[in-house]
Amino acid sequence: MQNDEYQTISSPSEGLYKEKGSRFLSFAYPVFSVEEAKAIVEQKQKEFHDARHHCFAWSIGHSETRMSDDGEPSGTAGKPIFGQILSANLSNILIVVVRYFGGIKLGTGGLIVAYKTAAADAIANAQVVLRLYEDIVSFSFPYLSLNDVMKTIKKSNANIIEQNFDNNCNIKISIRKSDTSNLILKLTDLGCSIIE
Repeated sequence: MQNDEYQTISSPSEGLYKEKGSRFLSFAYPVFSVEEAKAIVEQKQKEFHDARHHCFAWSIGHSETRMSDDGEPSGTAGKPIFGQILSANLSNILIVVVRYFGGIKLGTGGLIVAYKTAAADAIANAQVVLRLYEDIVSFSFPYLSLNDVMKTIKKSNANIIEQNFDNNCNIKISIRKSDTSNLILKLTDLGCSIIE
């Protein structure tokens, strides 16, 4: 894979693991920001408020990761969940595992296996897709440049998100990260002003 390609899941999925009366419900979500991931974790904590633990791990972008054992012994929940994200080579994903305690302690090894297996089941039940890291670029230009600008956008395989055509035109696009600087150079040559 190129450095602006990544694998994620196409839509939310669920998994389940049972051991000695304990139930481990797993939920995998495609996520694109830390705020989105935090909101889903909070929602799961409210939805399963009677569960003892709400452990999770996420990987967003190239470097944003987080793991939580949520009261389980250190390293027995968040790390095994995150390990499944890594071994499946996924990014922009959150996995939450909700544990209902069954009355029998599983021990450190048992917990690691339980959280790992529950996370793996949620991934196995998901559809893995290849996506691109993209940049959002906004720019303005005079109406007389419209044809040249539109041809340049089309050649670059960028997607138009918003457009407003008047005497002065504004367009917002999403483009593959590795193509961004080249497109900005071409747009600047056509007299476009990049909007930060």
